[in-house]
Amino acid sequence: MLSKQAQNALIGWESHGPRIIKASFKTKREGITMKVIQCYAPTNDYNEDAKDQFYNRLQSVAEKCPTKDLTILMGDFNAEVGMDNTGYEDNME
Repeated sequence: MLSKQAQNALIGWESHGPRIIKASFKTKREGITMKVIQCYAPTNDYNEDAKDQFYNRLQSVAEKCPTKDLTILMGDFNAEVGMDNTGYEDNME
């Protein structure tokens, strides 16, 4: 769902698998495009190959955005907040 203003500014969008989408928007500044990358990262329950594939794909999508453009990376990276480090003792050394 996009506002009318966003609909008018939308240049196009690309799906990069089930977890990453990139939308391109016109801006008021000539020659500058806004790229919005929305993602949903796999949780720690996924195997390492699936997580690596996701982050490699995300990096590839982000690297293809021209540096002159405005790029916004947003989404759910499944970060955990809190003090419960149970099961991660070996990583905390």
